[in-house]
Amino acid sequence: MDLTADDITWTDPTCPVARILDLVGDRWSLLIVRDAMDGARSFTDFVQRTGVARNILTERLRRLTEHGILERVPATTGRRQVYALTEVGRDLFPVVVAMRQWGERHAFRDGEPRSVLVDRTGASVATIWPVDSRGDRVDVDSTEVVHPR
Repeated sequence: MDLTADDITWTDPTCPVARILDLVGDRWSLLIVRDAMDGARSFTDFVQRTGVARNILTERLRRLTEHGILERVPATTGRRQVYALTEVGRDLFPVVVAMRQWGERHAFRDGEPRSVLVDRTGASVATIWPVDSRGDRVDVDSTEVVHPR
């Protein structure tokens, strides 16, 4: 499904942040996407990893599939289908990483145990920061939102 389809009712039709929240902004949808990025594929995988109720999981998987974030693909055994991220879903990776990194900085006390995202060498992933067209870091004080007329 096209994420710009006319049959979707957007909270704020001109705001990209509002649109993403309409698609994956609830707790369960984002945790499902997170777990799909970490290798979850089957309905059972998602239940075990998230603890979500089966009826809620069914609805969230339906919506994520309907909106092209996940797709159903044959399992390696060929007997059933599992869920896989689409390219649209994979594009959420920097969003999830940015949220993870914010959580590492602000949602844990010093010394409190937490999971860590590492690259294939075992090194921590560098902090994500937005940059301008010259590669210089930007923040809330050096950017503005331009609204359509």
